[in-house]
Amino acid sequence: MAQAERRALVTAPVRGPGLDTLRQLAELVIDPWIDHDPLRIYDAAALAERVAAERATLLVVEADQCAGPVFEQPLLALASCRGDPNNVDVAAATKAGVPVLRAPGRNADAVAELAVALLLAATRGVVGADRDVRAGEIYKKGTIPYQRYRAWQLAGRTAGLVGLGAVGRALRWRLEGLGMRAVSYDPYAPDATHSLEDLLAVSDVVSLHAPVTEETKGMIGAEQFDAMKDGVVFLNTARAQLHDTDALVAALRSGKVAAAGLDHFVGEHLPPDHPLIGFDNVVLTPHIGGATYDTEANHTQVIADDLCRLLAGVTPKNIVNPEVLDRRR
Repeated sequence: MAQAERRALVTAPVRGPGLDTLRQLAELVIDPWIDHDPLRIYDAAALAERVAAERATLLVVEADQCAGPVFEQPLLALASCRGDPNNVDVAAATKAGVPVLRAPGRNADAVAELAVALLLAATRGVVGADRDVRAGEIYKKGTIPYQRYRAWQLAGRTAGLVGLGAVGRALRWRLEGLGMRAVSYDPYAPDATHSLEDLLAVSDVVSLHAPVTEETKGMIGAEQFDAMKDGVVFLNTARAQLHDTDALVAALRSGKVAAAGLDHFVGEHLPPDHPLIGFDNVVLTPHIGGATYDTEANHTQVIADDLCRLLAGVTPKNIVNPEVLDRRR
C-alpha cells in the first residue's frame, strides 16, 4: 500500500521529529485522548467505530482499549505508546494478524528524575518547609527552620534499586552522581549486584522499579520492611501493587521507615482520609512520573521508526507479536 493510500488514526499525544516521520508514512488524523476535557478514553467498540469512520489502516494509541472489534478493522499495524502495551489484547491482535508495536523506555529519564525529586523532597522536608514559608510560620512555635528540618545528606549513603530495567538504570547513574552507592536486585538482569535479602539489609534508600507480575505483586510486605535498615527511605515510582500499603503505614508509624515518596496508588486514587495523608515525612504525587513532553517525543520517535521498518518489510525492533510477520511473508 502506497503512502498516499495509508491513513493513520493517532489518539496518542505525539510531537518532535518522529511526527515528521509519521507524516511521511501516512495521512494522519491526530486526536490525542489527553487533549480532551473531560478526558476521552475509547473502549474497544468506540475505538473500532472511530477507526472505521476514519478509514484508518494504521492505529497509534496510548490509553484507548484495543480488543475485539478493533481487530475486525483492516489494520496494517497497531502501535501502543507504552513500554508494556497492557491496553491491547495482544492475543486477539495476533489471531487477526495485526502486528503490535510498543515503546519501551520512553519515560525512563522522566520517572528517574521524579524519583530523585521525591527522594530529596522526602528527606529534606521540602514540602513542609515550603508550606511554612507560605503560611508565614518560618519561626513556628518559637523554633527556627534549622532546628525543624535538619537531615542526613544523601552523599555516602547506599540506594537499593529493586528492578534494573530502563528506569532503574536511568536512576542508578543519577544517584551515583549525587555521591550515593547504588546496588540492585533483578533476577533477569545479569549485572544486578545483590539478592533482595542482601539489598534490603544494606540500603539506606529502597526504590522500586519492577513491573507488576504475579511474581512481583506484594513483593515488599511486612517481612521485607522488617528486614530493612532502621530509618530507611522508601520510594515507589513504579506501581503501588508492588508493596503492601498497610505494612508501609505500620513501618512509618514505628519509625522503621523514616520517609517515603510514592507516585502511584491502586485505582489511581488515594482517599483523603487514608493514613498516608497524615505523615509529614511522606511525599505523594498522582502518577506523574512520565508526564513530560519529552516522553511524548520519545514514544513518537520509537513508534515512527518501527513503523518505517515494518512497512519496508523489516522486522521492527519493538514488536510484541513477531509471529504475525511469518504469516505475511
